[in-house]
Amino acid sequence: MSKVICPDNVREDIEVGDLLTKVMEKKKNGMRLSQACAAYANDHLELSYSFADDETYEFVTLRLVVERDTEIPSITEIIPAAVFYENEMKEMFGVKIQMIETDYQNKLYRIEAETPLLPKDKEEK
Repeated sequence: MSKVICPDNVREDIEVGDLLTKVMEKKKNGMRLSQACAAYANDHLELSYSFADDETYEFVTLRLVVERDTEIPSITEIIPAAVFYENEMKEMFGVKIQMIETDYQNKLYRIEAETPLLPKDKEEK
């Protein structure tokens, strides 16, 4: 039976300018992107990019807290599988992600509502 390693989960609060460097660092260290998501809290967008190491079971989340109009660089050049996460963040929360490898132009879910997961009073007009 394999020994289970359960290290503490780590959250790194980072700035937008550090995102690409940190993502590249995680990839070079053999970690895989396991999820990326957005949330709206306290009048800010919270973006989380979680990475896992399948050998050590280490789990690290990079967290950005940004204003709604902040432009976020796409990580799809480094991790192509992030394309769906980034399109979802863009479509559901209005995250301004720049240069997504394949941009579905807010048609990933084919819904009529713009930014349906933002509070009604925070939607762009």
